[in-house]
Amino acid sequence: PRFILLHSRNMNIFLADPDSHFVKDIQRSWALRGTVLTVTWEVSQLIPLLRKNTFDLVFIHTDFLVHNSLDIISFIKEVHPKTSIIVLCNPEGISLGTAALSRGAEIYLVKPLNIEILEDAAEKRLIHLQNNSNQRLMEDHVLDSLLGDTPEMRKILKTLYKISPTTSTVLITGESGTGKEFIANVIHRLSQRANEPFIAVNCGAIPENIVESELFGSKKGSFTGAIADKKGLFEAANGGTLFLDEVGELSPATQVKLLRFLQTHEIRRVGETASRHLNIRVLAATNRDLNLALQNGTFREDLYYRLNTFQIKVPPLRERRAVIPRLIKYFSLKYQQDHGKVIKGVQPAAQLALTSYDYPGNIRELENIVEHAIVMTDADEIRLEDLPEALQLKTNYLPPPKETPALLEPQIPAPASHSEKLITLDELEKNYILHALALLNNNKSEVASRLGISRATLWRKLKDHKIED
Repeated sequence: PRFILLHSRNMNIFLADPDSHFVKDIQRSWALRGTVLTVTWEVSQLIPLLRKNTFDLVFIHTDFLVHNSLDIISFIKEVHPKTSIIVLCNPEGISLGTAALSRGAEIYLVKPLNIEILEDAAEKRLIHLQNNSNQRLMEDHVLDSLLGDTPEMRKILKTLYKISPTTSTVLITGESGTGKEFIANVIHRLSQRANEPFIAVNCGAIPENIVESELFGSKKGSFTGAIADKKGLFEAANGGTLFLDEVGELSPATQVKLLRFLQTHEIRRVGETASRHLNIRVLAATNRDLNLALQNGTFREDLYYRLNTFQIKVPPLRERRAVIPRLIKYFSLKYQQDHGKVIKGVQPAAQLALTSYDYPGNIRELENIVEHAIVMTDADEIRLEDLPEALQLKTNYLPPPKETPALLEPQIPAPASHSEKLITLDELEKNYILHALALLNNNKSEVASRLGISRATLWRKLKDHKIED
């Protein structure tokens, strides 16, 4: 046969070399687990096999690098951009192997070669693929944990997984601090551009008189202070993803330039007449109502429709409270290392305060509150007194049922004198649990989560305090 296909596992490898004896020896001896090997020694089979299959790794001899005036390395990179290429060459062909590196090959190997050298090179690629797969699983887990398990967020996740591998523009909307840049970064990490730059730009933070220079670059002498040619942020993101945060703050003139790029994929530096072609995916975000901006003429309608191929609306944190405990844990792990602390958990009173607050600043505000608490605590857990004073004094609890009996309000009296009777800790705990049950419509799973205890512990306390449904 002209080529041989071994048993399929995880990674597809292609060996193309005109020496049929060498190819057959490799094929006969190949024993690397987790791989499937396809081989050929006939140049006429090269293009058909590359078109038919997707390979993770290609070993190709320098004699096969050009076929029918076609540059095979460029062809592979065009049809399979993520394929790794290793060139095989004879001692007299080292210059061809060196030249192949500039066209996209990773390394070249000089013959004679044995099976161990090829398997070692393939194993390194296999480990790389497995690490990428593990990284993807970890990112998916973090993504699911941080966004929250609600119908609306599951719908957003489903959309993310579909649109991330494409090159379509995406408009991300939502209140300030809801995690719009996090969403944009996830789209980039799940795309084919994951190994290329991700450049985030806050359009509202760049002074209007230099915004075009910052975004598109400038030519030396084009304006006062332009003492050298300058590459803009668009060029810095070439090959990758450009995230334009607060895109609604762009001036009308900059909106025109952005629209031109989305139409032509070309930019001009300030002061230049020549255009530069760039390969960039644009993601944009705003906390403004762009429909209102369209009506009052501050945002271009044609640009809006260019950006809005897909729109993801990120709900505020108060509409996905179930994710708050996981976010607290995430930020605790992040900041306890920064501040040299070991945080083992959150006390129930602090947990209830944190999960009941409305967070007008959304995730960004929660992150700041957790960092504040970690800095303030002198224990190995976050306590109510470690939270910002405003959160301690006026926690924005969810409204209780309309006809909540007075006895369900938490009874925490402050005695006016030494003679006034104090309630016991058992009575205090019972009243607190009753208040939480009323507050959360008797949802025991939610009560346990908010109080920072297990469901089994809650059931035991209900039994101890003789609290029935």
